[in-house]
Amino acid sequence: MRVQAWQAELEWLFARQRFGVHPGLGRVRALLARLGDPQRAFRTVLVGGTNGKGSTAATLAAMLRAGGVRAGLFTSPHLTRFTERFVVGGQELPEGVVAAALARVRPEAEVVGASFFEIVTALGALLFAEAGVQVAVMEVGLGGRLDSTNALDPELSVVTNVALDHTEFLGDTLEAIAGEKAGILRAGRPAVVGVAPQVQAIFAARGADLWALDDHLTGTELRGWQGAQVTLRGPAGPLTLHTPLLGLHGARNATLAALAALRLGLPAEAVTRGAAAAQWPGRLEAIPWQGGRVLLDGAHNPDGALALAAALRELGVGPLPLVFGAAGDKDISGVAAALRSCASEVILTRAALSPRAADPQALAPLFAGLPVTVTDSPAAALDALAARQAPLALVCGSLYLLGEVRPLLLGETAEARERWQ
Repeated sequence: MRVQAWQAELEWLFARQRFGVHPGLGRVRALLARLGDPQRAFRTVLVGGTNGKGSTAATLAAMLRAGGVRAGLFTSPHLTRFTERFVVGGQELPEGVVAAALARVRPEAEVVGASFFEIVTALGALLFAEAGVQVAVMEVGLGGRLDSTNALDPELSVVTNVALDHTEFLGDTLEAIAGEKAGILRAGRPAVVGVAPQVQAIFAARGADLWALDDHLTGTELRGWQGAQVTLRGPAGPLTLHTPLLGLHGARNATLAALAALRLGLPAEAVTRGAAAAQWPGRLEAIPWQGGRVLLDGAHNPDGALALAAALRELGVGPLPLVFGAAGDKDISGVAAALRSCASEVILTRAALSPRAADPQALAPLFAGLPVTVTDSPAAALDALAARQAPLALVCGSLYLLGEVRPLLLGETAEARERWQ
């Protein structure tokens, strides 16, 4: 498909963001049916949770590949390219393939009135079916029970954790949010969860064959910038693996993926090889830049920010320059409170292409007592950071901000369209 046609399809799709978020499974099920129910062509694993979904899903997909399984990986949101959402065998699907499938989905989506994420979910199912995927690892979008991905029929469900986020949709207590996220579990089928004990009973009540992370993780050795070594209790005995994911939360996510892989029947050798090969951009990712390094992390809620701060302490990183921008509908004060101790100074900015981005000037009081610089774009923020000549700096607060900063650091071109889903 020509570049012009590809861009036209994307413009139509991204315009659907303006219809907002409307949880429910009726429209996506109708859309999948009109496409011939492509999700029936492969086995599905759903990966939900408040934080850590993407890294867990990516690690599980790497383990499946190491075991000789043709795996699809569906994640959201993307950082810099829409095609990042659809990975088969470790490779993004080409624009032409995605565009051709989207052109087929579009008229059916218009008939049923599907939303942006409903369309993207159905598009992923169609792409994976046509690519001959054997197992699709699908990252859940919002919540779980009414998320579009839950229209698929998982043989295995994974929930990383439960924390306060998206409270306007999911409820304002951990118990309410846990109830929504537990909706991806299926009675009598295997599930792996890394949730806190206080909400574990909510997941147990779903009747799934449940494995709890803390019952199977027997040892964790953090190895700084090299990642971690973890030991877990598997069905055939102890299993030790290395993960390049940083921080205690990274080690736990890798362990969840390993437990899921074992429940899918993968051999231990595939689990260890896949764990060592896993990569997930934008999560404690260090990028060389102007003689130093810039750390990118997608921490965008208080739980994620606390995990980031703990990881920095584990890495021996003292206060450093922080480039920060956030979506206006997040608990920004909670995120800022968790990050204050990590910052020597703060450069505030906003994702230029995200209508949800908070005004950086309004964020300044959250960092009172620290040197604060306010900029109006990611490029301006990096200009201000360059003047500091810091050996190490941190960019976090919004995945959309990372999506604009990362290509600037790497000298790449990013998609230039509004996005907030």
